[in-house]
Parts: sequence; C-alpha cells; structure tokens
Amino acid sequence: QVQLVESGGGLVQPGGSLGLSCAASGFTFSYYTMKWSRQAPGKERELVATITSSGGSTYYADSVKGRFTISRDNVKNTVYLQMNSLKPDDTAVYYCHVRGATFGDYWGQGTQVTVSS
Repeated sequence: QVQLVESGGGLVQPGGSLGLSCAASGFTFSYYTMKWSRQAPGKERELVATITSSGGSTYYADSVKGRFTISRDNVKNTVYLQMNSLKPDDTAVYYCHVRGATFGDYWGQGTQVTVSS
C-alpha cells in the first residue's frame, strides 16, 4: 500500500534553513509527480512545490519562490524540500503527497516546522 513518511521538521530561527524528506513506498515512485503542501493553524492548506516524475520540471508557490527547492531521488524513492531564509510565516505542518489514477490521493502524516526566535 502507498506510504509517505516525512521527516526533518523542527524549530528554526528566522533566516535559518531546514531540509525535509519524504520517503515513499508502495507505488512506482519514478512514475509520479510529487508535491509538498503546508497548513498553518487557522489558514487554508497551501500547495508549496511540485516536481515532475523525472525531476525535469518544478513549480513553486510565490510565497516560497527563491527560498525553497524541491528535489527527488528516484533510486531512494525520496522527495526533498530544502527551505532557506525561513520566515515566521513559514510555520506550518508540511505534507508530501501524491496522486495516482490507480490509487487516488495519498498524504503523509506531516512534519511540523516552526520558525521562531
């Protein structure tokens, strides 16, 4: 069955960096676009970044463009989100997710990122 397990969240000071990982299993990882979204308390869920199956194309929300980098390793079945120049507004639970025609939408359990001094 599809499983997505995020890791790497934590507490970081404004201006700092943090790297998230999402280990995938249960499907052919290299076939699918992978996505990172986030949800802050009291706010709507926001799509942060996506990366196509080969890694050749990426998308970033305007709020993170130039600061976040999404990447993937199709051998390790892992997608990453490198976050630099973090701001308090980046505080949220971050989720990786995937959508497949045969298995629908799957989301990881999420990892908390807190940006605070």
